[in-house]
Amino acid sequence: MISDDEDRITVSQVLEGHKDLFSLLIKKHERAVYGMGMSFFKNAEDALDFTQDVFLNAYKNLAQFAGRSRFSTWLYKTAYNRAINNFTRRKEYHSLAESDIVSDSYNPEKKLLRELAKDAVLEAIKGLPEKFKLCIDMFFFYDRSYKEIEVITGYPLNTIKSHVFRAKKLLKEKLKNFAEYGRGDIK
Repeated sequence: MISDDEDRITVSQVLEGHKDLFSLLIKKHERAVYGMGMSFFKNAEDALDFTQDVFLNAYKNLAQFAGRSRFSTWLYKTAYNRAINNFTRRKEYHSLAESDIVSDSYNPEKKLLRELAKDAVLEAIKGLPEKFKLCIDMFFFYDRSYKEIEVITGYPLNTIKSHVFRAKKLLKEKLKNFAEYGRGDIK
């Protein structure tokens, strides 16, 4: 896996004519871009088309990457803007948390408990306002900083902090009963 500094070096090498090196950037970031596509379009075919479109667009506009931020931030901003532009006809954003997180390698009891936890979290996330879902996804599932979320979404920094804080508070309250159940506090 290439680091952020290696991303910058790879970008400069691609711009110098080593176009085949762009595949390194695709390999590193395609899963996250695809995940964003699934979050918006909830359809594997559309998410694949979206991913291809994002990387094609990124390649065509690579010279616009100035290196003031991480390459991933620039790429995710590009992806986010393309998703929003294509998404305007749809009303609901689907959280990345809705993807399947239960592994078959767990024993049946652990698998059932993880499935119940997943269902509880998904149900709690569904009840969040759309703007909260987006900020929570970027923060937790894409591991973006508040500043990066600001660059990607265009939301003011304090608004993002507020959305994440409020979303965590709402999720904590909604999942309170489930947490107590997991500890055996509820009969």
